[in-house]
Amino acid sequence: MDPPAVKQPSSKSTKQGEQTIDIMSPHLRLTQVTLKDATDHNNELVQERHWLLHPRQGTLELSGNLFLVEDLLNHRETIFIKEAPLPYARPTSSKYDLKVTLVSESGYAFTLTKAGSDQTWSVLEYEGGALERAQALQQWQQAQRPDTEGHHTPRFLSNTWGDRSRDGRMKEEFILQEIDAAARLGVEVLQLDDGWQQGTTANSKDAAKKGGVWEGFWKTDPDFWTVHKERFPHGLEGIIEHARSKGIQIGLWYAPDSWNHFANWKKDADKILELHQTYGVEHFKVDSINFQTETGRDNLHALFQRVLKGSQGRVVFDLDITAGTRPGYFGEIAVGPLFVENRYTDWHNYWPHHTLRNLWKLSHWIAPQRLRMEFLNNQRNHWKYPKDRLAPARYSADTLFATVMFSNPLGWFECSGLPEDYIKSAAPLVRIWKQHRDALFDGTILPIGEEPDGYSPTGFLSISSDRSSGYLLVFRELSPDTQISIPIPDGIALEDCRWEVLHGAASMSAGNQTFQIRIPEPLGFAFARFSKK
Repeated sequence: MDPPAVKQPSSKSTKQGEQTIDIMSPHLRLTQVTLKDATDHNNELVQERHWLLHPRQGTLELSGNLFLVEDLLNHRETIFIKEAPLPYARPTSSKYDLKVTLVSESGYAFTLTKAGSDQTWSVLEYEGGALERAQALQQWQQAQRPDTEGHHTPRFLSNTWGDRSRDGRMKEEFILQEIDAAARLGVEVLQLDDGWQQGTTANSKDAAKKGGVWEGFWKTDPDFWTVHKERFPHGLEGIIEHARSKGIQIGLWYAPDSWNHFANWKKDADKILELHQTYGVEHFKVDSINFQTETGRDNLHALFQRVLKGSQGRVVFDLDITAGTRPGYFGEIAVGPLFVENRYTDWHNYWPHHTLRNLWKLSHWIAPQRLRMEFLNNQRNHWKYPKDRLAPARYSADTLFATVMFSNPLGWFECSGLPEDYIKSAAPLVRIWKQHRDALFDGTILPIGEEPDGYSPTGFLSISSDRSSGYLLVFRELSPDTQISIPIPDGIALEDCRWEVLHGAASMSAGNQTFQIRIPEPLGFAFARFSKK
């Protein structure tokens, strides 16, 4: 599949920091896509506004990172992407990002603004509709990342922080138990979160007693990022060797030092490279980032580039976008997946259909391969969801994994604390997912059905480049109907296909315009592949 056309905006008598593109058609529809991160405080992550442009509309001045222009007369579409943090997070901002003005009776001018060294625009042009749009967006985003396997193929990662013990259990014996349990589930990367290091952060259980900090790590303790001597008296070598024997990689949590505009960025970059070279660690979750100035933003970018270059692209960063002032969806596309959200049953804020909804809505615009989405141990804190028909405990474990398997799955739990029935339910689907994920993520992924709300049929479609094969994932949710009908996206003909249900008690077929899926149980799902006869 060829990459989408990417054009830099052509300049045309504009002010400094502005570029203008004319689209000469009188019948244009404009969509402003407003994205949110800082997900500790936001759960509505995608919202859209639409204009059918008209001479009487007047000038539009809009903020954002993503805009779609549809030429309804010629069936052509243009996407403007601002490669920068979200508007609120930019150290330097302008009055607007996109200005739309009438050129003449036959077209409109789209002025793209820049403010700051970290802001650039890319323009994607293509013919078609939703399928071609998804293809263009996903291929363009993937092309921004180093051409290494670890950057392009989603991996199943687990992280103990989701069970809220924080660093209280972080020690050698516990991690060895985690590795054994993770292997049985099918985890590929076991990530040691905050607590593997000698220094104490503000999130530690011992923060008050030991003076935990959230920046100024190097100033607080020059040995902050060495392996904790008491928790890991034998270092990490034995843990990493045991993990490798089970087919698991060890990942690490790391917090680049925001102090003084990331003045210690070289120290941080070199420490990450040291951990990579010494232990073979390739997966780092980066957290606590909070830049306030252009200098800080530039230094953070330099840190990422130094690590990517020094590791020949082998290091993959999970970029946490849950809080702080951070690069967001389009600020550092090259570094790795986006760690989208923290949700906990302890705080009564995890529902599987909400996570599914955020993945479904984001996948219209953000390549699903770039999203790290969580599923939890649904047997913890079940008493906090009394009489809730959408409580996590109402879902089977394989369904929980299915809600995030069209992304980078995150097991947000202690693997050694999972009930035996949980592993028996989820592990078979994990194995199937691994067998098919290369083909699944090589295709173009489209959200299908209705927006997830806990009660509506919904799901995802992956379609190959020649449109002859692909995968279908459908959730019944709490719909009262066992027989589900979902429209097939325009431009896809699947009525003459062979179907194989890979997982789930279901049957399915496709007609000229709809998928027909039978799922017997509420909150059930079906995962299938298809190919032309």
